[in-house]
Order: sequence, then C-alpha cells, then structure tokens
Amino acid sequence: MYRFWQEFKRFFRKGDTVLLLLCMVITSFGIVMISSATNHMGSTRFIIIQLAAAGLGILMYAIISSIDADVLAERRTSLVMFNLFMLLLLIPFGTDNNSGNRSWLDIPLIPFDIQPAEVCKMFFIVTMASVMKEHQSGISGIKSILHMVFHLGLLVGLNMALSRDAGVSLIFVFIFIGMAFAGGVSLLWYLLAGGAIAAAWPFIWNVMDQHQRNRILILFDPTVDPLGIDERFHSKRSLLSLTGGGTSGQGLFEGIRTQSGALPAQHTDYIFSAIGEELGFIGCALVLLAEFLVVARCIQIGNRTNDYMRRMICYGAASALIFQVLSNVGMCIGVTPVIGLTLPFISYGGSSIVSLYAMLGLVSGVHARPESEIHELYIRPRRY
Repeated sequence: MYRFWQEFKRFFRKGDTVLLLLCMVITSFGIVMISSATNHMGSTRFIIIQLAAAGLGILMYAIISSIDADVLAERRTSLVMFNLFMLLLLIPFGTDNNSGNRSWLDIPLIPFDIQPAEVCKMFFIVTMASVMKEHQSGISGIKSILHMVFHLGLLVGLNMALSRDAGVSLIFVFIFIGMAFAGGVSLLWYLLAGGAIAAAWPFIWNVMDQHQRNRILILFDPTVDPLGIDERFHSKRSLLSLTGGGTSGQGLFEGIRTQSGALPAQHTDYIFSAIGEELGFIGCALVLLAEFLVVARCIQIGNRTNDYMRRMICYGAASALIFQVLSNVGMCIGVTPVIGLTLPFISYGGSSIVSLYAMLGLVSGVHARPESEIHELYIRPRRY
C-alpha cells in the first residue's frame, strides 16, 4: 500500500499526461455535443452526470496508472473471477435500460445503472496479455491458442447468455484478434477461424433473432424495410442528419433534427450524426482525427517498451478503441449493423467514460513503467 501511494504521488511526473490531455479534450467536446443533443429535453442532468463520470474516470486513470502491470498480471485468476462476478450480477439486477439488451445493472441504493461488460473490458485486456506472455515462446502453439480462446469464450459466452448484447461481446472478440495479431499468432489460425465461422454461420443465423438478422440484411438488401419504418428507421434518420450538415454544418445548437429530437439516440449511439448535422464534415473529420491520435498514442507507447506483456496491453487498448470508433461511425453512415456501441469519450454514458479512462490508465502505467523492475523479477506461480 505504501508503494502504491508513492507511485500515485508521482503520477504527474511518470504517468502519460499527453494521453490524459487528449482524452480530456475529446471528453470536453463530447460534453458540449451532449448539451446540444439533449437541449430539447433539458440538458442539465446529462451534463452533470457526464461531468461526474469524467471526473471519476480521470481519478481511475491516475489510480490504474499507479499500479504496476506485473502486480495486476499476478492476480489474473482474481481478475477473471471479478469479471465473472460482474456479469453474474445481471441475473438478479439486470435491466435493458431501454436498449433492447439486458446488459445493465440496476442495483438498489446506487443512483445510476452500470454496464458490467464495460467494466470487464480493462481486466480482460490484462488477462489476455498475461496469458500471451506465459506462452510467448510458443504463441502459435495449440496449447497457447486454446488457453487464449478459453478466456475469450468464457467471457463472451457468459455475456451473450445473460445479456444477449452482441455489440459489447464483439469488442472482446476484436480485442482478442488485435492482440493475437500483434502478438505474433500465425495467420494460419485466422484462416482456420474464418473457415470455422463460415461453416457454423447457418447455425448462427438460425439462432439469431429476426431483428438481428434484419440489421444485417438492410446493408445489402433494399427490399428489407423499404419504407424505413422498422430496422431501417434509425439508419435513415441518421443519414439524413449526417448529410444535412454539409461541409461546415448548420451550427451548434442549430441542427434541425438534433434540436427537435427527431434523431434517435442522438446523445448516445448516434451522436456522430448530430455532430455531422451541426458541425458538418469538418467537425466529423476533427473528431476522427482526435480519436486517431488517442489510438496512435497507445500504439506508440506499446512500441516503445520491450516488455511483451506491456506491449500487448497497449495494443489491446488500441484495438478496443479502433473497433468502437469504426463500429459507431459505420453504424451512423449505414455500412455496419446497428449494435449500440458508443463513440469513445464523446457519447453520453457514465460506464463507458469511466471504463475508457481506466483502460487507458493501463497504457499510462506502461508509459510510467515500460519494463519490469529488476528486483521484482522472480519465478511467478502458475495462473489460469
């Protein structure tokens, strides 16, 4: 505990303040956009909640940054058990929170809902990095792949069984793919996985709900909901708003659909479309540039360390951000299915903001301690 406090006090000297400032700038812009997107229904409550979540997120960034990655990795079993516990809380306290998926926790005496899968994201990255380091010398071996797939399947399987939230589950899958690719897993495994998915696709398609199938079909088949009153409704409204801003937009707090509330989920899932309407192509481009800078910073820090596990942690965080940005923006422009993922640091959502800052606290910790301390190296106990 004494050492933690010493590290915490030195956070501003050793932690990555550049990454933190980038995140704070994007978050500040997000709060302005949330204020505009919720103006028609009173934005005060949304702003207060987002500010409180951002403050808590910054605190979590500093705390996680002050913990050595080796200390977290040593407690891999505890991290796995914590993730399972968070997801199992969906059984007594799960609620759909008007999202269509039972992926939120409504716990008595807690004044806000929690999305447990968002919390699990950070610990999943540490778990995967620890497992990969254990098998570093034979990362493409069957034993290594089975060990990695076990942890992925355990988390994704439980999350899908309890919440049926495919969007968040896909984040874990993309983190796994990104880390495995960066960690040196043979491309042969990707070909085998692709073949297995193709063979299993008819079964997967049959177990999917009809609305989930339609969300995929509308990308390719114009005969599905041609009037735009069902599955295509959100995408149609999103494109009308996004393209309605032109080059420079209609003006902040001036967007016709945004200010009338005609754009669905305009402060959460479709906030990128609200940005397009009010700030135009220029605003959207600047947002994507800012998100790219955060991803690039994570990759840069990972490239600077010679420690395999720490490098995988940075790449895992970058993978999560890349998938969320591509999925959210793709959903808004109508090229990816609607899976309800937020735009990092911009969309409204306390769980999302806090978990993102905590996740990037891991990257800041790598920046502060790019290598294991010599006096800390010893033969570690076997972990599962």
